[in-house]
Amino acid sequence: MNWLAHVFLSEPDLDFRLGNLLADIVKGRDRHGMSDAFLRGTRCHQVIDAFTDFHPVVHRSRARVRDAHGRFAGILVDVFYDHFLARDWDRYTSEPLHVFTSRFYASIQAQPVALPGEARMAVERMIADDRLGSYRQIEGIEASLLRISVRLSARLGQTFEVERAIAELTDNDIGLAADFAEFFPQLRSRVDEWIATREAIQE
Repeated sequence: MNWLAHVFLSEPDLDFRLGNLLADIVKGRDRHGMSDAFLRGTRCHQVIDAFTDFHPVVHRSRARVRDAHGRFAGILVDVFYDHFLARDWDRYTSEPLHVFTSRFYASIQAQPVALPGEARMAVERMIADDRLGSYRQIEGIEASLLRISVRLSARLGQTFEVERAIAELTDNDIGLAADFAEFFPQLRSRVDEWIATREAIQE
């Protein structure tokens, strides 16, 4: 799952949401000194990733795009699933997407959390570009894939054009949307169960 899902599948606490959102960026020593709620959020992120990575429906989605994009199939499906969450948002909550994202952005600006440099810049760009809300449009997903291409190219020293995989989203829209509609309620139940168990342990 990608950024929007990680924020949505969180406790309402801001630190928890940021931990869930930024677990792949804030790692190792950078986690020292982060709040308990932030660290709980990073563990929730891991629960989401583990459930997603081994789920047969997600494997089905990856198979839809694997022939053309091989090792990037998992990354593509994560991003594509955020598109279906944003596009079909009303299925999962009564709060409009723009209200949800605006409240989240406002809470970050009202209660600044000390973050390592890379994470801070990522959050600033997310707010400035309304990246979470942009996932509803195909153009927003294409822009996200372009950013992934830039990061991969810089990290691995060769050119990647992952954004070309946007055709896989449009060509497989019906099948991928059906996969997501089957998978996401199961993921949501798993996260709710994990949060409830954690709360029971703390009581």
